[in-house]
Order: sequence, then structure tokens, then C-alpha cells
Amino acid sequence: MASCPGRPGRRVFPIKDNIPTDRFPLITVLLIVINVVVFLGFEHPSGFSSVNENTVVRYGAIPYELTHWGKHCALVQAPTTAGTEAVACEGEPGVSGKAPSQPPTWATMFTAMFMHGGFLHIIGNMLFLWIFGNNVEDSMGRVRFVLFYFLGGLAALWLQVAVSPDSTAPTIGASGAIAAVLGGYILLYPRARVLTLVFIIFFVTVIELPAVFVLALWFLEQVYFGAANLTNPTGGGGGVAYWAHIGGFGFGLALIKLFATRRDKQIPPRIPVY
Repeated sequence: MASCPGRPGRRVFPIKDNIPTDRFPLITVLLIVINVVVFLGFEHPSGFSSVNENTVVRYGAIPYELTHWGKHCALVQAPTTAGTEAVACEGEPGVSGKAPSQPPTWATMFTAMFMHGGFLHIIGNMLFLWIFGNNVEDSMGRVRFVLFYFLGGLAALWLQVAVSPDSTAPTIGASGAIAAVLGGYILLYPRARVLTLVFIIFFVTVIELPAVFVLALWFLEQVYFGAANLTNPTGGGGGVAYWAHIGGFGFGLALIKLFATRRDKQIPPRIPVY
């Protein structure tokens, strides 16, 4: 599963940036609301103890389904471990029968963008979307931002699929689309600064950091762990779709100038804290 840009273990958490917005970020707010509603109301139908795994498999984007069009996957009882479940897909060796009725495979590429694997996953994603998405939306307008966001999410997913075409693990989360937002932001506002919560061993402090530093550090981390997963695919990537993050960020870098129409802003020298 894809994780959030600010996944557990990260020692740097952005709080706010110093780029003002000229218009209310309606699309950014709507995306956050939809993600939260889906997470709380759709993935947790019987309580908040855990995500409904069957829902994740049905509506998550599974690389195997995308590279074996017409074949579907389902959650079944694991044959070797009692009391546990595993994902089985039509056409796999040792798998017989048909999967239960599934949403169209193409639709899962979009539904997956609104699903998350846990509370830390969605909180981290929505934090990054709010801090950086409002400015990117402001730079291109609402209609263009919707297109940019979803195309970035699709680019992210398909790079992950290209790296692991036979994977049966559902890829979920807004991380890929948000990575596209981050890639666009770093080019639009290279002089921006971000108020950041930093954990240093047992100490916690809040400092201002260049946005370029925060986002470039995050991207280099994705590249490092993505490459490590390629050379040691069983080394425990922690369920993080690093290549989806890389694909989304690359999309943002490559195409932001085609979407953004307003790039000149008067940037305050300091971040107001209140």
C-alpha cells in the first residue's frame, strides 16, 4: 500500500508555509473532506479499530488487475495460515474459480486515491495536501488543479505498476497525487519557507526551513528507498509505494508549467506565527 509523504518515522513535519493565497482553496478543501469521509465512513463501516481489508482489496488499485485486464482479485482465506486472509487473483498459479463481483478495474485507479491504510496515513497526507495544495491550486485555478491532481495520481500509480506489474497488494492513498503537488510546488515557489516541526533525538523544536530543502529531502528519500526495494524486494519496504511517490513528483516537475498560469507572488520574509 502507498503511504503518506509524512509517513511514520519521519522526523520532519511541515506545519505551514509563507506563500499567501489569493483565493479560497475550494478544491483542496473538498479533496480533504472527501478523503476523510471515505476513510471514516467507507473504510470503517463497523468502527474505528481497523480498516476493512475487503473494501481495500475491492476498491484499491491492484497492479495485477491493471496488467491482466479482465482478471480480478479478492480476499480469501490463506491456505497455509489459519485465521488469516490473503489476496488471490484470477489466473494466478494455484487459483481457481472467479472472484466475486468487483468494481470496474479502471474505476479503482480513482477510488484508490481516496482510501488510506490508517489514521497516520491519512493525517500525514491531508497535512501535506493542505500546506502545499492550496498554493498550487491558486496558481492554476480550480478546473486545472482537478485535472493536474488526478493526472498526477494516475502517473504515480502507473510507475508503481511498471515497477511491480504482478503485485497483488492494493495500492491506496492520495500520496501519488499529492507528490505531484509537491513537485509542482518546488518549481513554482523555490524561495518559499516552511515552518517545520523537527524531532532531534529527545528534543522537539520548530524552525523555518526552505521548502526546497524539505521537499528535495523527501524526494531523495523516496528514490533511495525505491532503489533499495528494487535491489532487495523482500527487504521490507514497509508497504510503502515509493515508486508511486517518485512518479507523482516527476509528473509535477515535468508538467507544472503547462498548468500554472499565475506564478509571481510577493513572498513574506518570515512566516507569521499565531
